[in-house]
Amino acid sequence: MSELNNNSELNKDKEPAASANNNSTEADREEDENAYSLHPVSSRVKKVVKFGGSSLASAAQMKKVCDIIRSDPSRRYVIPSAPGKRFSDDTKVTDMLYRAYDAAARGEDITDRISAIRSRYQEIIDGLHIDIDLGEEFAVIEDMFRRQAGRDYAASRGEYLNGMVLAACLGFRYIDAAKVICFDENGKFEPEKTHQTLREYLKNIDYAVIPGFYGAMPDGSIKTFSRGGSDITGSIVARAVRADVYENWTDVSGVMLADPHIISNPEVIDTVTYRELRELSYMGATVLHEEAIFPVRSEGIPINIRNTNAPEDPGTMIVETTFRQPKYVITGIAGHKGFCAINIEKDMMNEEVGFGRKVLQVFEENGISFEHTPSGIDTFTVIVHQDEFMEKEQNVISGIHKAVHPDTIDLEGDLALIAIVGRGMKAKKGTAGLVFSALAHARVNVKMIDQGSSELNIIIGVKNDDFETAVRAIYDVFVTANLGTETR
Repeated sequence: MSELNNNSELNKDKEPAASANNNSTEADREEDENAYSLHPVSSRVKKVVKFGGSSLASAAQMKKVCDIIRSDPSRRYVIPSAPGKRFSDDTKVTDMLYRAYDAAARGEDITDRISAIRSRYQEIIDGLHIDIDLGEEFAVIEDMFRRQAGRDYAASRGEYLNGMVLAACLGFRYIDAAKVICFDENGKFEPEKTHQTLREYLKNIDYAVIPGFYGAMPDGSIKTFSRGGSDITGSIVARAVRADVYENWTDVSGVMLADPHIISNPEVIDTVTYRELRELSYMGATVLHEEAIFPVRSEGIPINIRNTNAPEDPGTMIVETTFRQPKYVITGIAGHKGFCAINIEKDMMNEEVGFGRKVLQVFEENGISFEHTPSGIDTFTVIVHQDEFMEKEQNVISGIHKAVHPDTIDLEGDLALIAIVGRGMKAKKGTAGLVFSALAHARVNVKMIDQGSSELNIIIGVKNDDFETAVRAIYDVFVTANLGTETR
């Protein structure tokens, strides 16, 4: 069954229930501005607050969220995710929507599936004792699912509906993100168009709920960011309203210094720079979507990671730069398994102009991105994701032979990369030495090391089987024992 645009003829009689047009009019704006009566603005400070799925999974959780927002009048613009899991074996609403949509695509009756999703929202509505009826919305959604309006449309309805419920609970204005978050006809996000649209739309609105995760293309078709994209929406809105702080509320009290699945109760980082977080996010830290950094960084807006279940905790401040010295030499540890190394040897390689470029061009031609390229006088190593490489292994090897005529090519798989990140490392003596000593003591063999000229991070490669042991060893020496504090 072919997918249909989720606007125009399909929903022209359903406004605003199925509105998906980001070309907002003055009439739209007036309708939004008259939707709710608001209390007077009592603070010049502007905060954008985003709440994750676990924070909005039930009526009890949403009540916490409403209390947090009401406790500070500067929390003016709210970005909700779809309801997440209420308990470990529960199903996220976004996944329920995907399954209903896919069932509709197979021609199955989806009445019970839609009813189950509606029950999740009704349970929240009843628990909050608010007067809102989503019946018309669900009728439109079921119809659009049957008519295959697109998987992005399906996924976005979780945030769309949750925004309505939260706005009704708070008495804030509800703004469909499809009106203000813009993608081009190819589905690529348009940051500047979105920025101007949001600034114009929000200039006379002091309090609003804008659902995260999605926007719309010029024809009104819904387009989503990647999973976890509500973080990005919050950052975009923070930039548009020139917020003083972007608060991102989740189920942990900030960015952890290491993976809590490896380190029991790791310490929380109190302050981290955008650059440090970018390094940690790229290597696996998952508290914040890595793309959420860019919009606020351009305006110097700090991000505060907070815990909905422990609102008194200060959380982690993510800033552009700071004089504040970290508690430890390192700011954080993160890593991934599943890499491999392609080791290339050739005598007099160092005198061959363009050797590295020719090798990397082979990877580019095969659609494989590289992670690191440590090298020696006669050696050049390319670190890549193993699953990507295995599909085109022989093509790459053949291509390298044709491009640079190496003496040997050696492959080593099942590697893990670990990033030790910290602005404090530059001013301290012997940081790398401590890393190697800790790993040697833990009987972990280092397969690779790489350090950028900024001295912001050290990347080491170890075997997959040694990954957890290596992380614990590094954490113990820098955090538990707090070594490496001597200044250069």
